Amino acid sequence: MARIVMKFGGTSMAGTERIRRVARIVQRQQAAGHEVAVVVSAMAGETDRLVTFCREADALYDPAEYDVVVAAGEQITSGLLAMHLQAIGAKARSWLGWQLPIHTDDAHAKARIENIESDALLASMASGEIAVIPGFQGLTADNRVTTLGRGGSDTSAVAVAAAIGADRCDIYTDVDGVYTTDPRIVAKARKLSHVTYEEMLELASVGSKVLQTRSVSLAMKEGVRVQVLSSFIDDDAPAADTIPGTMIVSDEELAKIQEDLEMERQLITGIAADKNEAKITLTRIADRPGAVAAIFSPLAAANINVDMIIQNIAKDKGETDVTFTVPGADLARTQALLEGQKEAIGYFRMISDSKVAKISVVGVGMKSHAGVASTMFRSLADRGINIQAISTSEIKVSVLIDEDETELAVRVLHTAYGLDAQDEAA
Repeated sequence: MARIVMKFGGTSMAGTERIRRVARIVQRQQAAGHEVAVVVSAMAGETDRLVTFCREADALYDPAEYDVVVAAGEQITSGLLAMHLQAIGAKARSWLGWQLPIHTDDAHAKARIENIESDALLASMASGEIAVIPGFQGLTADNRVTTLGRGGSDTSAVAVAAAIGADRCDIYTDVDGVYTTDPRIVAKARKLSHVTYEEMLELASVGSKVLQTRSVSLAMKEGVRVQVLSSFIDDDAPAADTIPGTMIVSDEELAKIQEDLEMERQLITGIAADKNEAKITLTRIADRPGAVAAIFSPLAAANINVDMIIQNIAKDKGETDVTFTVPGADLARTQALLEGQKEAIGYFRMISDSKVAKISVVGVGMKSHAGVASTMFRSLADRGINIQAISTSEIKVSVLIDEDETELAVRVLHTAYGLDAQDEAA
């Protein structure tokens, strides 16, 4: 018998029929003898609808009251799922964030979980009751409702799993696992049986939307084994234990699995693409100490995340150009902020481009193999794809290219690194 946390996203909870399907999936796990807790998101589109109501009430709304409103979506689905479970004969009840409680800091709309009181939850599960918990929400020290930021239900599920010592946390989505790249772009993309926390964290940060970045970071910190599965399965399909999706595990566990199977570690795990990038170049900035800080300090103060940064070699006049990227949604705000700081920064011209994409290759195999970056650069050059910027980490290489060449670049790199699935007839 295992203790399992099951998390279902908005598409899985979008309407009565889908919630009824989720109830059957959950009941099947309990019938297999497992202790089960379920974390749910709001119905697809519901949080956006509630956010719109907040903006219509006051463009400068109080974040604390915003949290009260948007937390309602998960409260509704948790109650509905508990009802559906009861209707098919399962013992179930909902536990709202304040009832456990899930303690967070007081950063409304982007709170972080500090701890979860789990005694009552564990007692309930031990008695054979399925606990249904709304994701995305928590409680401050002064008893105000908080939310964790968009996509926060994944983080809630991992935090609950850590708090109750779950054997694993199953994240059910509209895909059946983590693939070497987006199968909509590359038909030969392969589903991965295992991915390390590090690799999943990098993939999530550079465009893979399977898991939320904070949830992966928390899973790595707490050692929670996470499995990505699809909730869109037939009623007579075997349970998740027998048809696994993708398991997110530690580097040590993956190495042991591969050793047992006498497999060599894959050099590259996956290719990710992100079109939500914008490039900004500031020209003729003085090449002196403090000049770059004058650019990025105001952006940091405004909570604008800067990714790739390139500073050109200084010119004869002691001037240089600086190029960097920001999230596409923050482009207008970044432009306005930099325009307001033009005199302090001392740049001549600001050039922006929102028609760019970031392509990344990710894999822990990079730690012990040379030539990964050169393969990427050569493969793109052979197809006439120009690289505008580069950034690297220990297990990732990312390049910025023209947005129109995104799909071509992904397909070229997927083949270049030997990630294409082999035809069954071969």
